[in-house]
Amino acid sequence: MTVSMTGFATRKGQGLGHSWTWDMRSVNGKGLDLRLRVPDWIDGLELILRGELQKAIGRGNVSLTLKVGRDETSESGLRVNMTILPSVLMALHDVEAAAMAAGVTLVQPTSADVLGLRGVLETTSQSDDTSPLRAALLEDLAPLLADFTAMRSAEGLALNGVISGQLERIGQLTTEAAVEAEARREVSRANLIEAMSRVLDNVDGVDEARLAQELALIAVKNDVTEELDRLTAHVEAARGLLAETGPVGRKFDFLMQEFMREANTLCSKAQSLALTRIGLDLKTVIDQLREQVQNVE
Repeated sequence: MTVSMTGFATRKGQGLGHSWTWDMRSVNGKGLDLRLRVPDWIDGLELILRGELQKAIGRGNVSLTLKVGRDETSESGLRVNMTILPSVLMALHDVEAAAMAAGVTLVQPTSADVLGLRGVLETTSQSDDTSPLRAALLEDLAPLLADFTAMRSAEGLALNGVISGQLERIGQLTTEAAVEAEARREVSRANLIEAMSRVLDNVDGVDEARLAQELALIAVKNDVTEELDRLTAHVEAARGLLAETGPVGRKFDFLMQEFMREANTLCSKAQSLALTRIGLDLKTVIDQLREQVQNVE
């Protein structure tokens, strides 16, 4: 089954006091290019995601964006920063001692006053251990990849139909070219014989054997049988690639070069208006096919 490199999937999740949104999309590319934008405060998440994507996707420019936010409905805990508190209390003690030495009486600070000082009280909105959240996010990855793969497969199915139709058209044009080349063969033979007769009638001492050899070489150079046979073989090879599983885009890219090479040679050897038109039609369809196979994984 042909798989397209074009795909899109999105997914939302919630848990452990957080909510998140996944956004994954891809377009065609020469290789696999992964571009990830994920929270860097979740330890090890990007490395794991990159490994999973490399196993699931063969080719394409893929971007994955993950946005994680604190769930507004969750309760944020509070805790005293025991690292800062001793320094704050010592500072208050020094201030009180200095005031007493100066004969100044200060009002005793309350616990609320101390907690109100900057840095003493902090929220626990983010745990130092992000592994539970990372595990929850990774559980959500499999369904996301399934949706993404399903869309690429659906796009590939449509692409398969388009490519099959273009290959069918190339096959028809190749058959038409073979019929026209056969009809041209008799005309070309008659023209060669007439040309040979004129030369022999007007030139004395011509080596008839050498002249016949040269005319035979001209006939061979104008013969398009080999090009038509290769075009037929390329069509069968392309149909075989459509039936394969796994990435076949690179093979298709190479095959397109071979298709166009044979069509160009056919046009250069045409020697007839009808065959030239068929050759140009072949080049047009092959170019359209090349544009389609660029989306094949």
